[in-house]
Amino acid sequence: MNTPREHFASRLGFIFMTAGCAIGLGNIWRFPYVAGENGGGLFVLIYILCLLFFGIPVLLMELALGRAGQSTYPGAFAKLRSPSGRFPWHKPAYLLFAGNLILLMFYTTVTGWLFFYAFDFIRMNEAVYSPGHFQHMLSSAGIQITAMLAALAATVLICLGGVRKTVEKSIKYMMGGLFILLLILVIRALCQNGAMQGVKFFLLPDTSALQGGNWIKIVHAAMSQAFFTLSLGIGSIAICGSYIGKERSLLQEGLWIILLDTIVAVSAGLIIFPNCMAHGIDPGAGPELIFITLPKVFMSMPGGFFWGTLFFVFLGVAALSTLVAVFENLAAFGMDEFHWSRRKSCLTAGIIIALASLPCIFGFNLWQKIQPLGNGSTILDLEDFIVSSNLLPLGALYLTIFCTTAAGWGTENFFKEVNTGKGRDFPVRLKNYLKFVIPVIIAVIWLLGLLEFFK
Repeated sequence: MNTPREHFASRLGFIFMTAGCAIGLGNIWRFPYVAGENGGGLFVLIYILCLLFFGIPVLLMELALGRAGQSTYPGAFAKLRSPSGRFPWHKPAYLLFAGNLILLMFYTTVTGWLFFYAFDFIRMNEAVYSPGHFQHMLSSAGIQITAMLAALAATVLICLGGVRKTVEKSIKYMMGGLFILLLILVIRALCQNGAMQGVKFFLLPDTSALQGGNWIKIVHAAMSQAFFTLSLGIGSIAICGSYIGKERSLLQEGLWIILLDTIVAVSAGLIIFPNCMAHGIDPGAGPELIFITLPKVFMSMPGGFFWGTLFFVFLGVAALSTLVAVFENLAAFGMDEFHWSRRKSCLTAGIIIALASLPCIFGFNLWQKIQPLGNGSTILDLEDFIVSSNLLPLGALYLTIFCTTAAGWGTENFFKEVNTGKGRDFPVRLKNYLKFVIPVIIAVIWLLGLLEFFK
C-alpha cells in the first residue's frame, strides 16, 4: 500500500528547496572559472539570455511535470503521456534520470574537498596556503574518501527525517546562512584596491572574446552552464514540483528560483574576480581557481584564516544544499518505484553513491593513468561531460518535446498545469515558441558544442 505523498509545509520551503537544488557548485565553483575561461562579461550576458529564453520555460515544464505527475521523473512521464500515444516516454526518462546518480558520483567528491579545506582553515593549518596542498589531497584516496563520506553522511541524515521534518527545515537554515555569508564576502571583496578591474572583467561584455571563431564555444558553455546551474533535464527540479500543491501558479515560483540562483552566481563572481584582480591572479585559471588560487589571496589578507573559513563554509553549505535536493530525488525514486520505506531508500541510495563515487576519487591517484577524454583528463571530467554537456541539454530537449506534442503530454495540458492556482499566468501565446524554437536551438547548440569539443 502506497503512503500519501509528502508536501512542503510552506511556499518558502518549496522555493528554498528548489533554489537549493539549483544553487551549489554550479554557481560558485563552476560558474566563475567557466566565465573566466570564456571572456568574462560576454559569457555572463549570454548566460543570462540563456536563462531567460531557455531556462525559465524548461524550469516551468519540469516543475509542472512533477506537480501533475506527483512522482519522480520516469513515473511522471508514464502517468502523463497521452493514452493514444504508443511511444514509451518513460523508458528514455530512466536514462536521463540516471544523470542524478552520475552527478552525485562527482558532486559528493568535490563537496568533500570543500569540507576538507574548510576544516583546514578552521584549524589554521598553514599548509592550506601552499599550491601543493590541493595536489596532496588529490593524491590521497584516504583523505578524499573520508571527506566524501562525511558529506554523504550529512546528506543521508538530513533526508532520513523526511521532507517536512528535516529536508525543508535544513534547507531553510542553509539558504539563510548562505545569503548572510554571501553578503559579507561580497562586501569584503569589493573593498579591496583594484577590485573594480575584476568587476569590469566580470560584468562588462568584451566582444573581442568572439574572435577566432570562439562564439560557438562561448554560446555552448553558456547554455550548458544555464542547464547545469538549474539542474534541468534530469528530474532534479521535478521532484520539488511533486511536493507542492496547486494553490499557486508556477510562473512566479519559477522566477523566484531563477532570481535567487542568478543572485548567487553573480555574487560568486563578485567575490572571486575582484579578489583575483586585486592580487594579480589570472581569473581564467580553471577548476583549480578556488582550491589553489584563492588560498593565495586569503594568505595575503589580514585575518586570512577567518576569510578563508567563511568562504569554504559558504561553499560547503551551498554544495550540501544541492546534495540534499538531488539525493532526495533518488530516495523518492526508491519509494515510488519499489515502494521502499524512506529509511531503506535513503540507506540504499547512500551505499550506492558511496561506492559509485570511488572511481572519481581514484581517478586522481590509483587510476590516474586512465585519461578518458585525452591527455590530462580525469574520470571526473568524463562524468561532468556526460552530465553537463549531454544529459542536461538532451533531457531539456526531451522534456520540451514531451510537453509540447500531442503524442506526449501536450501544450494544452502543460499550460493548464503551469497556470493552475493564484498568480500570474505563463502566456499561452508562447506555445509555438516552446514547440518549434526552443527544441531546435537546444539541439543545434548541443551539436555544435560536441563538434567543437571533439575538434
